Amino acid sequence: MSHSSKNIQFVAQPGGNLSGEVRVPGDKSISHRSIMLGSLAEGTTEVSGFLEGEDSLATLQAFRDMGVQIEGPTAGRVTIHGVGLHGLKQPTRSLDLGNSGTSMRLLSGLMSGQAFDVEMVGDASLSGRPMKRVTLPLAQMGAEVATTEAGTPPLKVKGGCQLHGIHYDMPVASAQVKSCILLAGLYADSTTCVTEPAPTRDHTERMLKGFGYPVKVDGATACVEPGGRLTATTIDVPADISSATFFMVGAAIASGSDITLQHVGINPTRIGVINILRLMGANLEVLNEREVGGEPVADIRVRASQLKGIRIPEDQVPLAIDEFPALFVAAACAEGETVLTGAEELRVKESDRIQVMADGLVALGVDARATPDGIVIQGGPIGSGTVESHGDHRIAMSFAMAALRASGPITINDCANVNTSFPDFVGLASRCGLNISSREA
Repeated sequence: MSHSSKNIQFVAQPGGNLSGEVRVPGDKSISHRSIMLGSLAEGTTEVSGFLEGEDSLATLQAFRDMGVQIEGPTAGRVTIHGVGLHGLKQPTRSLDLGNSGTSMRLLSGLMSGQAFDVEMVGDASLSGRPMKRVTLPLAQMGAEVATTEAGTPPLKVKGGCQLHGIHYDMPVASAQVKSCILLAGLYADSTTCVTEPAPTRDHTERMLKGFGYPVKVDGATACVEPGGRLTATTIDVPADISSATFFMVGAAIASGSDITLQHVGINPTRIGVINILRLMGANLEVLNEREVGGEPVADIRVRASQLKGIRIPEDQVPLAIDEFPALFVAAACAEGETVLTGAEELRVKESDRIQVMADGLVALGVDARATPDGIVIQGGPIGSGTVESHGDHRIAMSFAMAALRASGPITINDCANVNTSFPDFVGLASRCGLNISSREA
């Protein structure tokens, strides 16, 4: 559920299309990491394009609670006065990470290397999410991190443990697990390596290098040595491709659309959505490619086209894991059948995204059938109705875009958590041509 007990409803009227040039909010993954590494660096780090969503603000508050002086955010600008790798102080209370799994999993690694004890708590949704995937490898390194019996938060991290370098073969591809172990490795007594079974986002490795900390990447293995230091730098956070996705899908499905999304991060570990939309026949151009702070960015222009159903290649699944709720809406508007397999991970996100999307599509008259590791969607008309987002920001925004092709209004319940990743989604979408409003129900 959302932080507040208020049910924020989105109401999207049918029809319309998306046009114009727009810069969506900053990348959430990179915003989190800029605060974490900026705090542990020596010197003052300046960040622009920072995502002022509840998740990244939870990370910012956690480091303030540990004695780091941080100014902002003001219009996406943040100034962080780094304290060095060993300069954090014990917080006087639990670190409350709200809805943010990224904050909790990455911090569990960083906190394992500190001299003090810390407890991390989250909201009801985060308190149900699996944490053993990080606590087990951390235990192999000599950390002591306690969870509930179910392996969920709150997490209690014991200070003063000597961490040992390990070589960890990750059982499941997860950037959060990889990052957690590499960050703990900064505090270990020898080299720490992580090997992943499939590529995942590499923002941590790129940003460590950006702060002057050497990371050795060889194929699927990334290694860090202890004893280095982070040096303050300047970071311009790219727009989040996950947030841009809603507009890419909306423009692809709504006839007459022509939208350009500016300064979008196109990190190779995140471009599954571009590849999948192109396979479905989307009219999508990647323009003005450049590199900013170690991260590739570009402008993405999308115009309406008739999409066709596809079998989604499994090698694209980890590269598009957060984009599937929106891609399911694209599939509902495509000709023929779309089949997704190999996406079990979607069942343990902010909600069970496979089931929740299937239920919502069915409520709108779409033929969608959940499978254990994916979904089968038959393209066809989208009706009108009420869908449950289950407090999941990506579900809420996906169904809002579905209204572009609906026969009547779509009402979406429990949308307060959209603020975790996309503040002012309703305002920005309205300016681009989606007829959407929000209200307290």
